[in-house]
Amino acid sequence: MQLARLVCALALAAFAVAASPGAANAQTLDDALGAVLRLKTFVPAEARTAPTLGREREGSAILIDASGLLLTVGYLMVEAAGGEVHLPDGRAVPATVVGYDQDSGLGLMRMAESPRGLKPLALGRSRDVKDRDSVAVLAYGGRASAAPAVVVSRRVFAGNWEYLLDDAIWTAPPHPAWSGAALVDADGRLVGVGSLVVNNASGTPDPIPGNVFIPIDLLPPLLADLIVSGQSTAPVRPWLGMTLGEVGGGRLVVLRVTPQGPAEAAGIKRGDVVAAVKNERPATLEEFYRALWAQGPAGTVLEFELVQDGSVRRMNVPSVDRRSHLRLRSTL
Repeated sequence: MQLARLVCALALAAFAVAASPGAANAQTLDDALGAVLRLKTFVPAEARTAPTLGREREGSAILIDASGLLLTVGYLMVEAAGGEVHLPDGRAVPATVVGYDQDSGLGLMRMAESPRGLKPLALGRSRDVKDRDSVAVLAYGGRASAAPAVVVSRRVFAGNWEYLLDDAIWTAPPHPAWSGAALVDADGRLVGVGSLVVNNASGTPDPIPGNVFIPIDLLPPLLADLIVSGQSTAPVRPWLGMTLGEVGGGRLVVLRVTPQGPAEAAGIKRGDVVAAVKNERPATLEEFYRALWAQGPAGTVLEFELVQDGSVRRMNVPSVDRRSHLRLRSTL
């Protein structure tokens, strides 16, 4: 409870400064709010992600240059045929798909017209964001959707859908409209993109609900590739199409296999338990991913062991680049 009280106190202090009419950064805050727009995307029925993520998705997109380039969280736009951005003046402007990066979880779209009167949100440096820093979460909707927050942890985030962030930004209290929201520092610069809401952002026995943000430092190395070719040209992680869950006692259990994915083709089933990766016995998602991905990039035949129907089964599964499984399209 002590940590929870500290977070609330810091958040209230941050709010008091940001809301003060005489605050030095008041104009910066208004500019930042204008750069966070409502995004709606439209996904074809045949998309692989349509059954789980839906065919119409909605969240925030962040204007990052004067030409109308928008940054958002990838799950809002992956496999989308296109979308629309709702401007502060009430107009809806078409938006096209530019690029998607599976490893970082970031996506780019572009408005069909230059955003007159809107200032792009300047990029900050997420590596400078520290525990207990006061930040703000900006979602579409202006000041009514802005909220103070505190960084409660900088640590790894491991998602059960074969996703890992080495240095995620964990904040509290939780923002209700986190998808694609902008995390800004005290200088009004973008340091993270909203990804998830979680029950324990602190990672301690004193749990605090909060959000996970993708660090903005992941974007610059990808930006040119995403704009030019729609994807990163760097080697990507191997993908199996296997959703895992951490169960008490250090067990990793298969919760789901993706239809027509490599894991399904290899005969992996719900309820299978990870036994080993070569000579290692991972007890967490992070340990499993690191051991698995150390074998090579997408296309590598991944070696590990599962307990299936009471027997240990050695697996040699040809991995793929997840992008080849998705029905991606650029609408540029």
